[in-house]
Order: sequence, then C-alpha cells, then structure tokens
Amino acid sequence: MRKKLIAANWKMYKMPDAARDFVSAFLPLVKDHSRDEIVLCPPYVCLPAVIEAVRGSQLGVGGQNIFWEKEGAYTGEISAPMLRAVGCSHVIIGHSEWRQYFGETDDTVNRKLKAALAAGLQPIVCVGEVLEEREAGLTQQVLERQCNLAFSDLSGLEAAPLIVAYEPVWAIGTGKTATPEMAADAHQVIRAQAAKAFGDETARNLRILYGGSVKPENAKALMSQTEIDGALVGGASLDPKSFAAIVLY
Repeated sequence: MRKKLIAANWKMYKMPDAARDFVSAFLPLVKDHSRDEIVLCPPYVCLPAVIEAVRGSQLGVGGQNIFWEKEGAYTGEISAPMLRAVGCSHVIIGHSEWRQYFGETDDTVNRKLKAALAAGLQPIVCVGEVLEEREAGLTQQVLERQCNLAFSDLSGLEAAPLIVAYEPVWAIGTGKTATPEMAADAHQVIRAQAAKAFGDETARNLRILYGGSVKPENAKALMSQTEIDGALVGGASLDPKSFAAIVLY
C-alpha cells in the first residue's frame, strides 16, 4: 500500500507570524494522525518559521519552486541545496501557475526535477491539462507529453523519491473539481508513463496526488479511489480547521 500524502500549497499567502499561528492551531488537530504523510509548502520567507514550528512533529515542509543550478548569478532564485539547508524535505515543481505566468516548460521541469533529486529533496511534479485540452479530448496526450519530457534521462532508482500531482488546470481555484473517476483515469495514464520511463516496480510505488479545488466536502470521495495517493491542496489549506478536515477525511 502506498502511504497517502496530503500537501498544503500556501502559494503567495501568509506572513511568518500567521504561518506560526497556523501550525499552532493545526498540530493539535492532527496530533494522533499517522495514516497519511502531511507536508506544508509555505512561501520562502515563511520557511524558517514553519520549520521551527513543526519541529518534533510528524509534519514535513517543502518549498514551492527551485532553480536547477546549485548556485550562481541568478538573482531572485532559490536552489535545491538551499531548501535542504534550511530543513525542507519536499519541493513543488512545475505547478500550473509557474507554467502559466513564468514560462515553465516540460524541459525546465525535467531540469528542476533532476536538481531536486540530486539534493535529496522529494519533488512533487505537477502535470495537468487546461480546459480547452480537456474539452478537445486531449487530456491523455497532454499528460503523456508532460510526463515523458519531465521523466527524461532518469533511472527507476533515481526516480524512487518522485511524487506526481495531477492538477487539471481548469479545476484550480475555480471551485470545479474533476470527478473521482476522471482523476483516477488521469492517474492511470501517469502511472503508465512512469512504467515506461522507470519500470513497473517504480511505477507501482509512485505516489500520484490529485490537486484542483480539493476541500473537506470532496476529500473522502477523492481519497477513496485506489489510484489517488493523496492531495495537493491550495486555498482550503490556508485555514487550519479546513486543512485538518481534509487530512482526517
């Protein structure tokens, strides 16, 4: 059985004090929870506060993006070793907002994925189609292309820590959610591509999360699908009670 992972993506929300307050309120709500892995991904400026606040708990902490070089003249960027140095265990790569606003491509996702793995981070690689692609029946083609390029030049052993998040772009922040069956079908496509790239064993063990308007009301239905190994949660993760309700589905 693959252990489910519930990850909070806070995007560009919360100051350090608010991040500490969140952890203080959230930890008592999930203190006895061991069924799932829980990861908080706050903005960079909140990482030290959150890492200190979760110390001694079962919670992991991740960054929201990295650059693919270890260091250099890349003003404004953060490297994978930097995230490791401050205590991060995970990092989100290829989020649809990075693809939409900041020119992220399948090639740069691949470069960032390799950098994350080399630094000992667990990467959460995001893939997913936009509404026009879904309506045109291109979801499978889009996912196959994104996965093939993202997974390029990696062995099954190297890819063992990899986590993939399927996030249909049309469901992010819109209130629309893919049905559990639609999500499970997409996850099967992703797992099949992982098998081609890494072999059957790595593909079987690969955790594939669902992201896209996950909230307390739909968490149980989504998590009941055997192909769905957890969730990447955006807006509903900003409130400790709401996020706890998702974790405790």
